[in-house]
Amino acid sequence: MTQDEKTRTTVEIHNRAYTIIGTEPKSHIKLVASLVDQKMTEIQEANRQLDTTRLAVLTAINTMNDYLKLKEDYASLLGSMKRKEKD
Repeated sequence: MTQDEKTRTTVEIHNRAYTIIGTEPKSHIKLVASLVDQKMTEIQEANRQLDTTRLAVLTAINTMNDYLKLKEDYASLLGSMKRKEKD
């Protein structure tokens, strides 16, 4: 499969089927969907009263927060590596 070829992958997130169209391998899309489903389940267990929309928004906020923390850690690590290279 070339980089520009798109595939359709059907996944289940929070008991609903979604068809994802993209260039990533199916295994990657299924992994991402599984992680989203796990995060939604985790948040729902702590907040049983949430409707699906609020649950999805909280999942997105939590996921973006985790992403930004990892991005900051990565930048810090790169900075440390560059400083060590200069020494």
